[in-house]
Amino acid sequence: MTDFLLLGGGSLFVLVPLALFWSPEWTGGLAGLMLFLANLVNHPHFAHSYQLFYRNFGARAFGNAFPPALRLRYVFAGIVAPVAIMVLFAVCLMRKDVLALGYIANLMAFLVGWHYVKQGYGMLMLAAALKRSYFNEHEKLLLRWNGYVVWLASWVWINQMLASRTMWGVRYGAITFPGYVLTALLGLVVLALGVVVVALVRKRIRQREWDVPVNGLVAYAVSLYPWLLLRHPSFLLVVPAFHSLQYLAVVWRYQQVFESSAHQTGARRAFNARGVAFHLALFGLYGFILGYLGFWFVPEMLQNVFPQFSRLFGGALFLFLFWVFINIHHYFLDNVMWRKDNPDTRRYLFGAS
Repeated sequence: MTDFLLLGGGSLFVLVPLALFWSPEWTGGLAGLMLFLANLVNHPHFAHSYQLFYRNFGARAFGNAFPPALRLRYVFAGIVAPVAIMVLFAVCLMRKDVLALGYIANLMAFLVGWHYVKQGYGMLMLAAALKRSYFNEHEKLLLRWNGYVVWLASWVWINQMLASRTMWGVRYGAITFPGYVLTALLGLVVLALGVVVVALVRKRIRQREWDVPVNGLVAYAVSLYPWLLLRHPSFLLVVPAFHSLQYLAVVWRYQQVFESSAHQTGARRAFNARGVAFHLALFGLYGFILGYLGFWFVPEMLQNVFPQFSRLFGGALFLFLFWVFINIHHYFLDNVMWRKDNPDTRRYLFGAS
């Protein structure tokens, strides 16, 4: 039940009532509530990715424990990608190019869809592995491509909304698509979903095996359809929190196994179950602090030190830069950490050596 609620099912108990009883008068209050909750859920979920990725980074990127291809991924995501993003920001600021900054924000929106799809698919694969109810390669391919179609349709739809929206005072660089593009993509969404459902059901009927990873399927379906395709005003405010809860459920499992494994192997001082809980609490506290520093304290401090940049570009420029940077970089980190060929993921998430 906990997995069902955290991996996506819990969002249905909020999204359905909001869709049925929503009033525009609630927008301000709901936005304020979700901005507050972001400090407890959304921002720590970003911070935890940094905590996990850069722990023992030197050994992972430059040691011999990981295969060369994976070490290159660590170097690219941990060093090259953040430097490249910062250089891109610097060029935009030096050229005083507000439009380019807006297109970088659109890139963030583009990657958001990719991240939701990949995370939903990953939750399904994790649930299947833990339940020992596996999908074959053909089914995995269909599930991935189904997600990609939803991702593209969602991004085209988002661009229709971005035309009049800003992020911390900086306008998104929206791309205009002909109406038939979205119509065609939505048609493909329906077709792809039908193909996936038929393929999965036919196999289960043929093999008479219905012990499927229900929570994983819920996580996959919810991540794609309500979270990406339903454009209800209230959904845009609350969905990021549920996406973060989905992520946190996996991170907490990973970290709990890591702490327990450290005790069992004697790599750290001995501690009992209470000690594991204490270290998990510290991990969460550090995530909260890092999230607050990255999303609020540091950008607001720079905002006060360099107010001329905000006057030049408009809005809260440093909040914009930090929020966009963390969002984009987060996707690079996750693409390296949560791979089945990552030894740490196999060990601490799947329980395999």
